[in-house]
Amino acid sequence: MSIRNMLFAAAFGIAYLAAARADGLRPMEGKSIDLGDISGIAYYTVERDGFHVVATLAQGEAGIPIRVVSVLAPGQHVVLSTPQQAGAFEISRKGETVLVRKANAATN
Repeated sequence: MSIRNMLFAAAFGIAYLAAARADGLRPMEGKSIDLGDISGIAYYTVERDGFHVVATLAQGEAGIPIRVVSVLAPGQHVVLSTPQQAGAFEISRKGETVLVRKANAATN
């Protein structure tokens, strides 16, 4: 195997692993969100004015669900967190890709 092929294979592997860790999302594909006592699901749709991110969250089984909708343009993000420092999730748009990742609760 030539050095060029090895570098290409290594670059592909790194890109694949980075994408897997960032947890890219496809339109209408749900992603679970767990913020301790509060949990739910997030998804997005592609609309003319941007990507519409929808997160529905509730506290436990009996909690009243809350729906959060945000329209993201390229480079924008939204952070969902709780005051109990249970963690946070960041949903961001990088070009035509939406990424969901755990974030530091202090960043909101």
